[in-house]
Amino acid sequence: MKTRVAMMFGGKTVEHEVSVISGIQACLAMNTDKYEIIPVYMTKENEMYIGQGVGDIKSYRNIPELLGRSQRVLMVNDGGRFQLMPYPAKKWGGPKPVEFDVAFPVVHGTNVEDGALQGYLKTIGVPFVGPDVTASAVSMDKFITKTVLKEAGIPVLDAKVYTLADYAEMDKMVKDIEASIGYPVIIKPVNLGSSVGISVAKTHAELINSLDDAFRYATRVLAEHAIANLREINCSVLGDENEAVASECEEPLHTKEILSYEDKYVNSGGKNGKTGSKGGNGSKGAGMANLARKIPADLSPKEREEIRDMAVRSFKALGCNGVSRIDFMIDEDTGKLYFNEINPIPGSLSFYLWEPVGVPYSELLDRMIQLAFKRLRAEESITFSFDTNILANANIGGSKGK
Repeated sequence: MKTRVAMMFGGKTVEHEVSVISGIQACLAMNTDKYEIIPVYMTKENEMYIGQGVGDIKSYRNIPELLGRSQRVLMVNDGGRFQLMPYPAKKWGGPKPVEFDVAFPVVHGTNVEDGALQGYLKTIGVPFVGPDVTASAVSMDKFITKTVLKEAGIPVLDAKVYTLADYAEMDKMVKDIEASIGYPVIIKPVNLGSSVGISVAKTHAELINSLDDAFRYATRVLAEHAIANLREINCSVLGDENEAVASECEEPLHTKEILSYEDKYVNSGGKNGKTGSKGGNGSKGAGMANLARKIPADLSPKEREEIRDMAVRSFKALGCNGVSRIDFMIDEDTGKLYFNEINPIPGSLSFYLWEPVGVPYSELLDRMIQLAFKRLRAEESITFSFDTNILANANIGGSKGK
């Protein structure tokens, strides 16, 4: 019997469209001899829909029309049977619930990748692929990630975090950044990916603009020194906190000082290097898989292994699961290597970094699902409750403090 996989994508996030591309890529790459795929589209209100057109990327040219011919569903755990329940329910003659065995979130950004969706799935008892609640939340908060990895001995750039209260006193905040970090400085929303809201400031005026832009997307913003002579190297990791392996390394090519959203998803096309987008099954020419990049990155064997080793150590320290992509920075002036950030559920699931080391996309997806079941077996061996008679003797009785 085939394993039924609810492939979830979209959601209430600025990376909604990117997630749709990544999710449908994954649907098309699945081994259909082993798995039955149920595409589940999450709207920008986090409402879930299934239907014939949900797994077709062309349907998303007119989303209202797609929703009109699709079925809204709720996810339900009915005594250990996991179902996508039609909503609103009809007493007679309505569509039947669709059963599944495991949820596979292919989601990016706040409200979905940051532990929110994972917490929902865990609360209702649905097994799911990818990082758990804690790893998702920690990995999506750039400042907390730095704090954890610094403790683990991973080199990171020092940074400062500013809140909406600081933003209300812009002059004071700007002066603090200028005094503690100086120029050039990079400003980032603390919990976003896909380079949304990220920019480099070299002057007072640019810093104000960068802060205004970042606070459009987040309530907490991070400031750190911007490496002037920067080289970026990315590496993916597959596994869990106990055992993990690294992929090939890539060097993304971009048009500005930092890799922008446009570089990743709008202007991509592999003009200056291998794109790795030959993933087959309709995945070519979409999403992160089509970003211009060098694969493998131009590194010495020693540099390559240093980066791959640091990627695995970072992945394990953060307690991740499934596939993540870790982005590194090399200061070309000093030769120093720094962890930049982790993408706990990366665009296109970084399949293009695994094909060069002999792992086709369908096998990558299979391994991720098996890791989800491995975690489920481990959790089932843990005791989460024990017998007690405390409620039998409980008597609040309106007496405060007793």
